Amino acid sequence: MPLYLNDEQQMLRDTARDYIGEHAPVSHMRKLRDDKDKAGFSRDLWKNFAEMGFTGMLVGEDQGGLGLGHVEAGVVLEEIGRNLAPSPFLTTAVAAVEALKGSAQADKWFPGIIAGDTVAALAIDEGAKHRSSVGLKAERAGNGFRLTGKKQFVTHGHVADLIIVAARTAGSADDEEGVTLFAVDKNAAGLTAHAERLADSSIAARLEFDGVEVDADAVIGEVDAGRNPLLRLLRAGRTGASAELLGVGGGAMDMTVSYLKERKQFGQLIGSFQALQHRAAHLYSEMEVARAAVFKAQQLLDEGSEKADEAVAVAKAMTSLATTLSVQEGVQMHGGIGMTDEYDIGFYMKRGRVLAEMFGDANFHADALARAAGY
Repeated sequence: MPLYLNDEQQMLRDTARDYIGEHAPVSHMRKLRDDKDKAGFSRDLWKNFAEMGFTGMLVGEDQGGLGLGHVEAGVVLEEIGRNLAPSPFLTTAVAAVEALKGSAQADKWFPGIIAGDTVAALAIDEGAKHRSSVGLKAERAGNGFRLTGKKQFVTHGHVADLIIVAARTAGSADDEEGVTLFAVDKNAAGLTAHAERLADSSIAARLEFDGVEVDADAVIGEVDAGRNPLLRLLRAGRTGASAELLGVGGGAMDMTVSYLKERKQFGQLIGSFQALQHRAAHLYSEMEVARAAVFKAQQLLDEGSEKADEAVAVAKAMTSLATTLSVQEGVQMHGGIGMTDEYDIGFYMKRGRVLAEMFGDANFHADALARAAGY
């Protein structure tokens, strides 16, 4: 398979780049931070994404969407990352949509997502780091379930309309089986959200489920067999986060290279210094290798390949490392001003740090690859 965009995908990239660059530039993130916005993103921008058709990219045409794939969703996510656009696109239009596909809940929530009226949050993590264990309990109660426990690092969890919750219906926290996925409404009694601003000025929440009761039809998939939709969610989320990381790293690299071409020292452009040229060339190479890894993961996901899990882990690990290199080099090559709030390069570092942790950091995925290889 060719590791480049076809003509239609290039047209989508150009459209997304122009639109997001105009309507959600980096200054938009700065304004949300300085205004201490309580949502962490713009509902108007999310509605505009719907008008552009972005929100329904992964929804089938038979359900009102565009029926596109992860390559196309990644094109949009890369431009979101390049502009640091605060948006629920990754959690809602990518990860949540993948989890809901084929379930009875799809017909209920897809119309709102496509219209830009619904925002979804993913209540997956329970500890300081991303892990596969699920401890939040879901006990039988009448014709439904009662959820008890806590989740954290739930992006948009304080304002989301739909919360997808991974809960334990059988076995212990580390068991593969016995997990069930639930679609929980934001107004459910007993659900409490504590919002916290992250390093990049986005907002996540710690959620407490104090006997939250849901009907049986809130189950996504089958009871005790929630690993399947959960894995779909995670594959899509990890690949999408990788694409967004590419945008963050690419945006930081472009900003740094432009600075090297403008800044003078000792009467010369600093971009003419061989040491900085070597570092810029090394950074470019790392970003291109990461780009190829992401493209491969997207293509395998779209094909439904059995090798997709390995490719997704490689993509998330490599983009985390490459983007970390990009933002660090960006701050250093900007010199002292790179540490100031006046320049936007610091925003890229903060966003890259948060994205690197989402859905597992480089160490998590390196460990997963090693275990899969028998180590």
